[in-house]
Formats: sequence, structure tokens, C-alpha cells
Amino acid sequence: MEKAQSMKRASKAAANWRLILAVVIIVVIVLFVLGIVIGYFIGLGQSENDAVKAALSDADPTVADRIIDEMSSEEIGKNLRYLTSIPHLAGTPADKEQADYIVQTWLEQGIEHAEAVPYNVLLSYPSDEEGKENKVQILEANTPDNIIHESALKEKVLDPTQDHPDVVPPFNAYSAQGEEQGDVVYANYARVEDFFYLERDRNMVLNGTIIIARYGKIFRGDKVSNAMAVGAKGIILYSDPKDVAPAGQPRYPDGIYLPETGVQRGSTFKDAMDPLTPGYPATAFAYRIDDNEAALPKIPVHPISYADAKEILRRMQGVEVLPEWKGALDGVTYRYGPTIRDDDNTIAKVKIIVHSRNERRTTYNTIGLIRGKVEPDRYVILGNHRDAWGFGAIDPTSGTATLLEVTRVFGKLLKDGWRPRRTIVFCTWGAEEYGLIGSNEWVEENMKNLVSRGVAYVNVDSPLMGVHRLSAGATPNLKQIIYAAAKTIPDAYPEGSRKTMYDTWTMRDKSAGTDEPSVSDLGSGSDYASFLHRMGMSAIDMRYHWDDTQYDFSIYPMYHSVYETYHLVETYYDPEFKYLQAMARLWAEIGRRLADLLIIPMDARDYGSRIKTMFEHFKDSESGQKIRNRGLSMDRFEDAVDTFNEATQSFHNEVTDVNKQDPMEIRRINDKLMMLERGFIDPLGLPGRVLTRHVIFAPSSKDMYASAGFPGLVDAMFDIDNSSDPTKQWREVEREIAVITHHLYSAATTLTDEITSLTRTEL
Repeated sequence: MEKAQSMKRASKAAANWRLILAVVIIVVIVLFVLGIVIGYFIGLGQSENDAVKAALSDADPTVADRIIDEMSSEEIGKNLRYLTSIPHLAGTPADKEQADYIVQTWLEQGIEHAEAVPYNVLLSYPSDEEGKENKVQILEANTPDNIIHESALKEKVLDPTQDHPDVVPPFNAYSAQGEEQGDVVYANYARVEDFFYLERDRNMVLNGTIIIARYGKIFRGDKVSNAMAVGAKGIILYSDPKDVAPAGQPRYPDGIYLPETGVQRGSTFKDAMDPLTPGYPATAFAYRIDDNEAALPKIPVHPISYADAKEILRRMQGVEVLPEWKGALDGVTYRYGPTIRDDDNTIAKVKIIVHSRNERRTTYNTIGLIRGKVEPDRYVILGNHRDAWGFGAIDPTSGTATLLEVTRVFGKLLKDGWRPRRTIVFCTWGAEEYGLIGSNEWVEENMKNLVSRGVAYVNVDSPLMGVHRLSAGATPNLKQIIYAAAKTIPDAYPEGSRKTMYDTWTMRDKSAGTDEPSVSDLGSGSDYASFLHRMGMSAIDMRYHWDDTQYDFSIYPMYHSVYETYHLVETYYDPEFKYLQAMARLWAEIGRRLADLLIIPMDARDYGSRIKTMFEHFKDSESGQKIRNRGLSMDRFEDAVDTFNEATQSFHNEVTDVNKQDPMEIRRINDKLMMLERGFIDPLGLPGRVLTRHVIFAPSSKDMYASAGFPGLVDAMFDIDNSSDPTKQWREVEREIAVITHHLYSAATTLTDEITSLTRTEL
């Protein structure tokens, strides 16, 4: 009995212990789960706090010092040496080879994403068939088989580095095929005003002639268009020594000036796009117009050396030209023509022969990016084109070599734990030389994304055009960031009070007329064009410039010739690569500020004041007087200018007073800063240029390189006194005044939080 009771008590005790153990286990499990839950919510709160903290934090200022310290001139030199080792014309195997090299380099540097993006576009090449070379001949008029002179088929080899089998012979891309023979007329720079003078003042008949003109002052494609407009059947282009080889200055290989055998290559296509896919990207599924529908030259065009040009110009007859039309060819009396005679006084003719072909080929952009930690959907874009007519040691490869050093430093910063607030996109463009094709196709393909998310585009095409001082162009709202960044960059060769890049820029820039150096308006001629003029993204373009108080160059002397080699840069322009190092620092620092500062460093006030200055100049100009004489009012135009200017001042106060502890307020302010430029985009485009849509800044219709303020109005006023239909042209003037007025009022509203009109008036 006792034994049974004992067993019973033991069993009960065991049960109790099991119960206690179960309770303990349950409690432990509950506490464990509760700990996880509490930890999760604590972690969630911490994560949320971290996100808010990141959204409100400003850039780390020490990163700027690291950019300066890390940027290596030696690495830039290595990049340039490799990239200029072969010619890399767009659409050739070298184009793809260098694109692949850059992608691989970026990945090795630590750039998060890199790819080569292909586009199949219409490009142009000289014939490689023997007997069909492009050339210019002087023939006896009565014995056309007797060739008096023939232009060189290629440039003379003056240093071993330029002797490469893939160097393309001199040609002008997209020239019409054909052989044309006739009298020749010298047309100075082949500007509109030059042809006006020949036809109106000299009463010359240009229809059916062949034009010879010197490079410079305006884009070569405009020269061709102007020649076509007067009925010329061909045009010959050359670089005059007055513009590229001053008397007494050493010529390559003994100096930086163009030798007599040098020839400038280049495109004659006036638009910024693939000629066959206007308005849309040249993808595999793109619709393409026929070649004969493309807006390409309809006459043969060919460039020659000034040694060959001399053989034509010294034989020309007729009246001696104006003093300002004279070049600097030894032993040549510059005459208008059109008659040309041989040395024995025999009548001669000039013949231009072009067998170039246009064909579709694939070119490549390279795109790399570092994703932003707070605003990955906001893009700061740094770009340079990669293709060249030859070795391209200045244009564009000095820029490509610099960009590769910028990405190396950013990649190192990324590996060390830094990440920008916004996404930085790095680009090297293909087929820029043919008409800004690569960048334009990318903009067209990504337009829907970029138009709402793109912050700014910073372009460095050819940073070594000279070594005298910095030169910059920008939309007005980005002028201050260039100044601010340049003040932090050590001068390439500091001396005395010139400690920074800004110091030297200010001391040597004689064009500004103020305490600040000049920042020019943007025309075209490089890859910012589609970003700004098509889409309305604020942009910067930078380079080192020659001393324009000493030399009146339109472009640096060796431009687009075979002599633009690594040897040229290493020996004469930048032997220690310190100018390129300074440009790399500036480029990276501007990119860092745009991508990392809490408030995007744009100043809307500069836009307002620039437009007001432009309007005052226009109102006081001859065109403004003609408008008043016509009885047209510019009062509402002026009111819109003042309204926009006042809106930028008020908005600046709002930026200054923004609550930096409110992430939504910061986002709101930044969106207004970013989107202001879009307010000037007219969806209908400029008259006759539907894909150029910025009503404040655009390339001049008479010179693609130059910027024109109020471009639609300037175009409508051009030569209006000689219009064949003045009533129609004056109606166009009225329309353009209304269009600009509307866009100024509309742009002003983008800086407010109101949707009500700023243009309320009694109708």
C-alpha cells in the first residue's frame, strides 16, 4: 500500500516537474518571440530614422578634398596614350573596341553598372575603291584631260605616330556624290553675309559656280547650305593659314600650328540626330525614311589643304577682295573670280570629284552609373563623346581620358563607403562627329524618363583647345556652380595670386567686363544640344581655351586633322597632363555638388537677370527699332520678362528659407529647380526646326555653333527688309513675340505653388 502511494507521489511530482518545464519553455518561447517582434519594430524605427536622417543630411564636405587629392595626372596620360593609339572613327571596329574597353574599365573601377548601347545609324565614308578617290582638280578648259593640278589624296606623314593604315583620308561626311566642273568663286567664310555681299554688292551670278571658302567663323554644314541656296554646284573648303598658322609661328611637328598639308575633316549634316530616324531612336524596330528623304547636302563638298587651295587661289582672276576677306597665303592675291587661268594664261576650270558613300552602321554609347542613396530616380549626367576623325588627341580623346580618371576616383570613393544622394550617370557617346548622333539617340530613347528625372547634363568635349584659361558655357542657372567649384580647384600651374582655377580664369578672361569671368550661352556643336534644346535639361560645357587676345582662331589649329596626335598633346599642350588633371577635378566636383548637395545648386535668379538683359539688348537693337516702327507692341513681352524675373527672385527667397528638416519640402524645392528649364520647351518646336524646341536659347539658324537668344524671333527678323513676302514674315514676327511671351509667363508659374495664371488681363 505504502509502495503504491509512494509511486503515486513520485508520478505526481514528475507530472508537476513536466508542467513546470513546459511553462518555462512556453515562457522562453514567448519571450523570444516577443524579443524578435520588439527588435523588429525597434529596427524598423531605426531604419526609418536612418532613412529620414539620410534624406535630411547634406553632403560630406571632405569628399571634395578627396577628389582633389585622388585625381592623378599620370593616370590621365596613360588613358590618353592608349585611346589615341589607333584612329577610332564611328562605325568602325575601333569604335566597338574602345566602347568595350571603357565598359570593362568602369566595371574594374567599381562603377556599379556599365554597358555599351548600340544604335544602327546612317554614317558616311570615303570610297576605298582605287580610282574613286575624293579630290579636286584644275583642268584646262579646252583640254579637260590635261590636269594642271590635283589635290593630295592624304596628308603627308610628319611624325611616325600618325602613320596608321586606318587613318581615313580627308573628306566631308554626307557630301553628295558627283563630279562637277566649272568656274570658281572665292566666298570668304561662306557666311550668309558673304554671299549677300557677292550677289547684292558685287552683282555676281553664283548659280552654277563652284565655291571655294575658308573654314572658320561658322559651322561647315551652314557653309554648304549657304552655297546651295545661291545655286552653287559644289563647294571646296580649306583652312587658311591666317586662321590656323600665324606668320612666324612653328608648324607641326615643330609646334601647334597646322602645316600646309593639313586638312580639316568634318560632317556637313546640320541636324543633331540620325538622318534616317528623325525624332525617334535608331533602334532595331525603328521606322527609317529613305536616304533621299534625309536632309543631307545635295552638292559635292570636299576639304583640301591650304597648299592645294593656294594652287586654285593664285590662278583666280577678277577684282581683288575686301581687306577683311584676305587670307595669308604667300604669293596669293585674293580675288573673287569666277575666271581661273593657268600660268600661261590659258582658261582653266575647277573640278570637284566625290565618291563618298552613306551607309548604315552600328555605333555605341557607353553608359555607366552610381546609384543615389536617397534619390536614385534623379540623374546627374556627365558626358563626353568618344569617336574621332583620326586619333583625336584633343577632340574628343583628351576629354575621354579625363572622364576615365573621374570614374576611377568616383569608383574608389564608392568602394570606401561614399555614395551620392542622387544617381550619377557617366556617358561616352558614339558618332558625335557626324551630327551628335549617339547622345541624341539616347535622349530620344530615354526621353520619357529623363524629362521628369534628369537634373543636369555636364559636358566636356575637348578640354585642351588651349591652355590659357578656363572657358565655360551654361544655362544661366548653373553659372554659380561653375564659379563655386572653380574656386576650390588648384590652378594647373599656380603662380603668385593665381592659386585656383577661378583666379586664373578671372585674371585672363577679358571678355566679361565684370568682376566675374564670362559664362557664355550654349549654342550647339556638342552633346549637350539634345539635352537642352530638345528636352529642356539644364547643361554645362567646359574646356581650356587659347589666348583670344593674341589669336583670333575659330578653333584650335590642328582641329580634325591627322596631326591631332598624342605627340601633339604630350609635347606642346600638356606635357605633365596638369591641365587635364585640373579639368578632371572641376568636372568631378561639379558632378558631386549636383548629385550630393541637399539643395540642388542652381540659381534661378541668374536665369531671370540673363533674360532681362537679353530683352533690353534686343529692344535697343536695330530689330527692336524695326518692330516699333512697324507699330508692333512689345509691352506684354516686357511684362512677361519682368514677371519671370520677379518670380525667380521670390523663389530664391523660398529656397533660402526652406525647412531643411522637412524632406518633402526639400523634394519640392529641388523639383522646381530641376524643372524650371522645361518651362521654355515649345512642343511645336521653332519655325522650320521642329525638333529644336527651346524658345530662349538655341543654335543660330545661320551658324549651328553659335547660340541665339530668342532664336525664333531672331530668325523671323533676319533680312526682313529684303523678304519676298514681308507681310507673311511680319506675321511670323508677331507670332514669335507671342510664343516667347507665353513661355515666360508659363515658366514663371513653375516656380510657384499656384496653378492660377500670371497673365490675367482684360481681354
